[in-house]
Amino acid sequence: MHWPQCNGRPIALFLDFDGTLADLAAQPQDVRIEPGLVELLGRLHEQLDGALAIVTGRPVDDIDHFLAPLRLPVAGIHGAQGRQPDGRRWQLAAPALAPVEAAARALQAEHPGLQLERKAVALALHYRHAPEAADACRQRLAELVAAQPGLELLHGKCVFEVKPAGVHKGHAIERFLAERPFAGREPAFAGDDLTDEAGFETVLRLGGQACKVGEGPSCAPRRLAGPAELHQALAQWSRHLAGRTEGSAA
Repeated sequence: MHWPQCNGRPIALFLDFDGTLADLAAQPQDVRIEPGLVELLGRLHEQLDGALAIVTGRPVDDIDHFLAPLRLPVAGIHGAQGRQPDGRRWQLAAPALAPVEAAARALQAEHPGLQLERKAVALALHYRHAPEAADACRQRLAELVAAQPGLELLHGKCVFEVKPAGVHKGHAIERFLAERPFAGREPAFAGDDLTDEAGFETVLRLGGQACKVGEGPSCAPRRLAGPAELHQALAQWSRHLAGRTEGSAA
């Protein structure tokens, strides 16, 4: 499948990380980067004149670690922090997460398979290894978020995340599109999770392209089976861009 499609306007490419560029792993730190992916992203970044960004639930520093030595524009923690193409960084003020963290640790004591991930301005509770705890986690975290203004509960693949209210990947994409080199381009976003739906809705509203990676319901009109198929599509697109550049030069 050809994705993104070239419809006349130059593309601004936005990519989720876990489950999209990289297969999900049992532990977040165990994600494996396929050979050639960093080089492919670097080549596309150059071919798009810098209009390629990672839009992820992970912190920016995680992405820099996995994609080293490449340093792309990144929106981390769903847009609560990020780095612009010129290196400028942003980060929202951290909300009051102490009560949520205390509750999450209490849940961990009851269900040892739970994994707590503390981010700069958010908190994620992974239940992949304790699926029986999902309902208890959802109920307890929802109670705390309802009692604490400024917080929002987000449900992803085997994870509940408490983050600043109103922060989502759609806003992060719009933030990039407001500045060069993204401004004026057609946005294209690929993601795999419920947390990516806000990004899909945003790019579709702006006349762009949305691609769901993997299974599950989605508003995205395009679909790829998994990260390997996305890599193939991006490599094919990169070859197309290279050929078009050579044709123009000729």
